[in-house]
Amino acid sequence: MRLSATVGVVTIADVLAANQAFYDAHEARDLDAMRAVWEHDDRVVCVHPGWPILRTWPVVEESWRRIFTGPGNNQFILTNEAVAIHDDLAWVTLDENLVDAGATGTVAATNLFALGDDGWKLVVHHAGPVMTGR
Repeated sequence: MRLSATVGVVTIADVLAANQAFYDAHEARDLDAMRAVWEHDDRVVCVHPGWPILRTWPVVEESWRRIFTGPGNNQFILTNEAVAIHDDLAWVTLDENLVDAGATGTVAATNLFALGDDGWKLVVHHAGPVMTGR
């Protein structure tokens, strides 16, 4: 469910484009593109599935460096997307359906964006595996 198509001059399409840029950077394993997606601030928080909470941009940036130089090559099929916008904050909740070397899995994620002079920047990414067999 999308809450509204337009909030002032901000549209859901703008938020979804910022969100897609995050996943494009991830799939491409492109640290420069990932840097462009995130705000570079101490309020940045990232929780990768199975990792502890990471806080501040330098710590989060290092996590992406480690992920991109490690094994694997995730492809994301994004489903169940919902966008909410409130003033200069927007969040996207979605399912990340991952495909990597024949294995698949689903991760539920929330991405929080803040609107600044240079557009929507990611400030929080929180992802956790979806349990199957329940």
